[in-house]
Amino acid sequence: MDYTDLPQEVRIARSKKQMLWFAIASLVMMFAGLTSAYVVSRGRKDWVEIELPEEFIFSTGLIVLSSLTLWLAKKSIISGKQSMGTLLTVLTFILGAVFVYLQFAGFEALVNNGVFLTGAGSSVNASFIYLIVLAHLAHIAAGLIALLVMTIKTIRGKYTAQNILGFELGSVFWHFVDILWVYLLLFLLFAKDIF
Repeated sequence: MDYTDLPQEVRIARSKKQMLWFAIASLVMMFAGLTSAYVVSRGRKDWVEIELPEEFIFSTGLIVLSSLTLWLAKKSIISGKQSMGTLLTVLTFILGAVFVYLQFAGFEALVNNGVFLTGAGSSVNASFIYLIVLAHLAHIAAGLIALLVMTIKTIRGKYTAQNILGFELGSVFWHFVDILWVYLLLFLLFAKDIF
């Protein structure tokens, strides 16, 4: 079958999914570049090992839990359990917001330990940690906006088993930023032992 023979809504859905995957691929390349630069910079004489704050580790549990609640929300919506889908979507948004709060608490812990982005108390490693976490937080902010839109539409009953594309796209992006954070945290925790 020719692509142009497909119904317009199927073509639009495919295009939207393709655009999302292109965006995700570009984000993967960006963070691969950041982590590669981190590895290369570890050989510098002024490199200082920094212990990550426990807030970054605690936040990881929340973001993993948020992926689970979002997956269950989608499952509920597809099953016709709108109120459960709404509750789980709201819970996902709350977990995402608490994740952001803990990330900033992690920055505060770094500052309290004398680790700064720039100036006295900064180092190449500190700058990388701040840059990597802030870059991820920028994408979490985009994910939270998507979750907010999804939450509002779920409350209004806009998503059904037949009309779930927007929810699917938002979910894929949220799961991606969740997986990305787990990768980044593990990388920052274990890079000194591996490289």
